[in-house]
Amino acid sequence: MGKRHSEHHLGKRGGWLRAAVLGANDGLVSTASLMVGVASAGTLSMGGADHVLVSGFAGLVAGAMSMAAGEYVSVSSQADGERADLARERHELEVSPQMELAELAGIYEARGLDPALAQQVAEQLTRHDAMDAHARDELGLMEVMTARPLSAALASAGSFAVGSALPLLTAFLAAGSRVIPAIFAVSLLGLAGMGALAANAAGASPVRGAARVTFWGVLAMVLTAGAGLLFGAIS
Repeated sequence: MGKRHSEHHLGKRGGWLRAAVLGANDGLVSTASLMVGVASAGTLSMGGADHVLVSGFAGLVAGAMSMAAGEYVSVSSQADGERADLARERHELEVSPQMELAELAGIYEARGLDPALAQQVAEQLTRHDAMDAHARDELGLMEVMTARPLSAALASAGSFAVGSALPLLTAFLAAGSRVIPAIFAVSLLGLAGMGALAANAAGASPVRGAARVTFWGVLAMVLTAGAGLLFGAIS
């Protein structure tokens, strides 16, 4: 028997990578934008540097919990759908196994196998593990892609907190009027690095990944700063 060939495919990173990148990006952008907006409203000129830090910390806690709850509910709904599909498929295999065998053979034939070979493959896979064959080839469910609500929620919350920590630490170390430009500069560097890292991990262009994340980060902070300035002028 030949040596088994093992490959590491980038698609297996999809679930955790998506949740981690989404959480860190949201944490950095939303917390930095919130702090910039509060600072732009004039709290610094009134000696309210602590207000900026408090708003950032509150944004970290609220955002992390919101991300965790949202991700948990979303992925739980996906998991519920997967379980329902699997239960329905299990029932169909019990009451009409020949129809399910023909359906599986039809799937392989549609993928390019000739009818005789498609039937042979369907029969062999059914004898080996009928439920696994139908889950994978009919429903498109694989172990690496199945929904895991708790792990997705923890990944989103944790990555959100990590992303939020960067503008918070920057505001803590910066002083006075330098807070806003410092948060802008450090956050943009963080966004560019995060976008490049995520794109590289997914096998895409790091430059393109950095550019698109940075663009939306800049837009969010500029709009929030504008809202802060407007609020400060009105009040």
